[in-house]
Amino acid sequence: MLPDAEFGVALLHVFGQQLKLCRVRAGMDRVRFGPLTGYSASTIASFEQGRRIPPPKFIDRADEVLDAGGVLKAGKEVVAQAQYPAFFRDAARLEAEAVELCAYDTHIVKGLLQTEEYMRALLAMRRPLLDEATIEQRVAARLARQEIFSRWPAPLLNFVMEEYVLTRGLGGPAVRRGQLEQLLLIGQKRNVEIQVMPRDREDNAGVDGPFTVLTRQGGDQFAYMEAQGKSTLVTDREEVRALAARYGIIRAQALTPRESLANIEKLLGGL
Repeated sequence: MLPDAEFGVALLHVFGQQLKLCRVRAGMDRVRFGPLTGYSASTIASFEQGRRIPPPKFIDRADEVLDAGGVLKAGKEVVAQAQYPAFFRDAARLEAEAVELCAYDTHIVKGLLQTEEYMRALLAMRRPLLDEATIEQRVAARLARQEIFSRWPAPLLNFVMEEYVLTRGLGGPAVRRGQLEQLLLIGQKRNVEIQVMPRDREDNAGVDGPFTVLTRQGGDQFAYMEAQGKSTLVTDREEVRALAARYGIIRAQALTPRESLANIEKLLGGL
């Protein structure tokens, strides 16, 4: 069996070959095909060679432009899942379907909120070391997940993070500055609330660690927890209910969204 990273790369390569065959059958070169989908010829080449992950909107458009009859669209879910490490794939699927997401983080900035530079810095710190192909694949996957901020109808997104997360020097001053600036930008979106849990709080319901609660259309809720490359997807209703209640308390104990953005601005001003 192929290692997880190699398996994902292999799936992307197979999809890329299907894309190329459909393009050639339609009698289009990359220079002509690219603009019809909103991408450059060089990007199309990266998709076909399995070096970049094609986003869902591209796959839909490519299927239509190439008159592929749904062949490319049928591979959309496989492509989406292939880009993630095995332990995160179920959570990634639920995240893409969520109408509400609430995340509490204690150690690093949530993946959905990370800048590309912050992602690369974190992934380069992993031990054992990750190879470059795996780093590129995971960066691309995290960036693709950030399409959640432009989805419509817009999901409701709330993030609570410990103040410690914002003051860590991971990646150096430039990376930290860029990350704080990104938090300010995302925090201004109408469907997003970012909250900071101050260091001096004497009561903190989040002492058991980070977790995420996801709600799907219809009200079904799930919770996700991750540590040391291992994950737990909680589906039991009572367990999820308890975690959702805990998140509500954490949210109430943290600074308000407005106070939190002011706190981030203050930290940014001190750099």
